[in-house]
Amino acid sequence: MIKPSELILNPDGSIFHLHLKPGQISETIIMVGDPARVDMVIAHFDEIEFRVQNREFITVTGWYRGHRLTVMASGIGTDNIDIVLNELDALFNIDLNTREVKEVKTSLNIIRIGTSGSIQSSIPVNSIVLSKKSIGFDGLLNFYEGRDVICDLEFEEAFKKYTAWNEKLASPYVVECSEMLSEALKGENVVEGITISAPGFFGPQGRVIRLPLSDAELNHKIESFEHKGNKITNYEMESSAIFGLSKLMGHEAITICLIIANRVTLDANENYHPMMEKLVEYVLNKLVG
Repeated sequence: MIKPSELILNPDGSIFHLHLKPGQISETIIMVGDPARVDMVIAHFDEIEFRVQNREFITVTGWYRGHRLTVMASGIGTDNIDIVLNELDALFNIDLNTREVKEVKTSLNIIRIGTSGSIQSSIPVNSIVLSKKSIGFDGLLNFYEGRDVICDLEFEEAFKKYTAWNEKLASPYVVECSEMLSEALKGENVVEGITISAPGFFGPQGRVIRLPLSDAELNHKIESFEHKGNKITNYEMESSAIFGLSKLMGHEAITICLIIANRVTLDANENYHPMMEKLVEYVLNKLVG
């Protein structure tokens, strides 16, 4: 039995952070970082079944063209993803009454729609990047047993060697996306790339405001790094934990991002919302076939 201190429930029986109960969410979950983006997605729904919010976690379940879907705002960062993925998995794969793991597991489909910064001049602002691999600079997956089984260890070692990785930083981990969801979301104008998930927006992504960086050349090394003919394409802040925890738990996960800034050409699209609307429509239509 899982002890109350390890899996906390609210007085109404809902799970601690997400305030959700079993049955209130679909097995297909669209995840967004920005809470405001939830309303952008559900504006396309034909029917809203359920809505709940606690802190930055907003969850809406509804119907789109005959398909039951859930949209969830995770907030920013892999620390939030650790909460979201573990609690989502518990809602499906743990009996919350007996606190025992179910014998028959449910596999979820988790699709993150986000914004991102390109680190290749060939991927301009307003491009769409589908993350085939994610590199975690956050170190989250290193806390879990089995990370080596699901990670691309060859890529990790090549990357650390090429960048002369600072040992004071968390060791990067590299996880592949779900091939099933990748096939479902690929398209003619979608770039398939390798995405870094950074544990911050400024220093961890090479931005300098007042504080100097520990390795001012790291972004240049990332830009030029290549492994088996593939280059790293973009930065964001959640994918590595989504991919890694999903692999460990037996779920399918993918990330698709709108490029709103190019870190090489220094271009940015501050009015990116119309392009995000198009990406949301693209994902919804691909998911329902």
